[in-house]
Amino acid sequence: MTNRGNNPSGRARSTGRRGGPPRPPKPVRDEARNAAYDLMRAVDERDAYANLLLPQMLRQRDITGRDAALATELAYGTLRGLGTYDEVIAACSDRPPEEIDPPLLDAMRLGVHQLLRTRIPAHAAVSATIDLVRLRVGQGPSRFANAILRKVSQRSLDEWLKAVAPPVEDDPIGHLAITYSHPKWIVTALRDAVGGSIDETAKALEADNERPRVALVARPGRATIDELVDAGAEPAPYSPYGAYLVDGDPGRLRAVGEARAAVQDEASQLVALALTRVPLDDRDGTWLDMCAGPGGKAGLLDAVAAQTGARLLAGDSQEHRARLVWQATKEAAVVVADGTNPPWREGVFDRVMLDAPCTGLGALRRRPEARWRRDPRGIPDLTALQRALLKEALRAVRPGGVVAYVTCSPHIAETRAVVGDMGELAETLDARAYLPEVPGLGDGPYAQFWPHRHGTDAMFLALLRRRAA
Repeated sequence: MTNRGNNPSGRARSTGRRGGPPRPPKPVRDEARNAAYDLMRAVDERDAYANLLLPQMLRQRDITGRDAALATELAYGTLRGLGTYDEVIAACSDRPPEEIDPPLLDAMRLGVHQLLRTRIPAHAAVSATIDLVRLRVGQGPSRFANAILRKVSQRSLDEWLKAVAPPVEDDPIGHLAITYSHPKWIVTALRDAVGGSIDETAKALEADNERPRVALVARPGRATIDELVDAGAEPAPYSPYGAYLVDGDPGRLRAVGEARAAVQDEASQLVALALTRVPLDDRDGTWLDMCAGPGGKAGLLDAVAAQTGARLLAGDSQEHRARLVWQATKEAAVVVADGTNPPWREGVFDRVMLDAPCTGLGALRRRPEARWRRDPRGIPDLTALQRALLKEALRAVRPGGVVAYVTCSPHIAETRAVVGDMGELAETLDARAYLPEVPGLGDGPYAQFWPHRHGTDAMFLALLRRRAA
């Protein structure tokens, strides 16, 4: 006799549409994966900045703990790996990635990242991604995604790289571009910046794909390294004011909340300090930060100036960035000013910091989407702006005064090529001499930081002393 349980009608339960296959189970909504997916779509649709949007998104959705860590890993990891993952998807599909509907492609990229670069079991990665596609894209596309992801799951990352990347001996740039997920033009620029070594280029690219530690600065006279260490940080290897947060949110530190300390890359700290260490032959009371937003270097220069009796003027051409500078400083005067058409008189400053607008190739660890957003065709206009700003910086400083030209990019066109045009206006100092605590800064006279050498952003520094008229 059939056991009918609690089914009073006695009829067999339906397992699907009449005469058709059973309905698939209702997809499970995974908040961490949905947040990662929404970030991917925001980056694609409105050029959102991942490092700014994701923390806000996690707070608004109350995603914390392990779920927040998963969302962060999936979002940042997928954005870093897009170049590699699209090659893998292309090898498994009958149509190229650019012909796949972008919302579906982003979900599949998240799935490929889980399969190839996380410890998530393959069945769980596929199942969770298919649930995401069904919820956010549709039932039909989920079948296509399922077929692709199952093919992807049949090989490891190393096996896929051997299949989709050209041999390094035949095409070293193409090999590195796919293996380390960077556009070819960036691979070429980094190769040129490291002096042509393919091995070191690979190390630089690999470092771009590592998650950076949170670097902190204890602004002198306002916070101390000991205070940061007591709050859970560890001292930085080079900067006398630097520390690294082992884990957790830097905003929870009291010193950070009170703006006595801040999040600031260690190389960013050191290039600012190098400017303050150059001896001057006369007065030293008036400093300028020309392109100061969002205020990291200005915050440190302001604190050092306050200890030495100098005064800092910090300017930025955009009002919202100038407002951030005002929040980061305590004693500095802050103005909205275009550095190419400045309101200050010529020759009135003793020290000038020019942290010039640049491609940002030195901070790809922190801005994973930037490598896909930058267009090399814009570099000539950018370098023209850099030259114009540097000429104005050299006009702003008095004869015998010093200018720090800084870019968060190692691209030769933005660094040595720009500074090399200023020989008639300035003497180039050996920047390495003012950073004796840091090894491996290059052959000089410039200083070049690298993620793979120093664990910092790839910051470039040139120190220029204005010649007498």
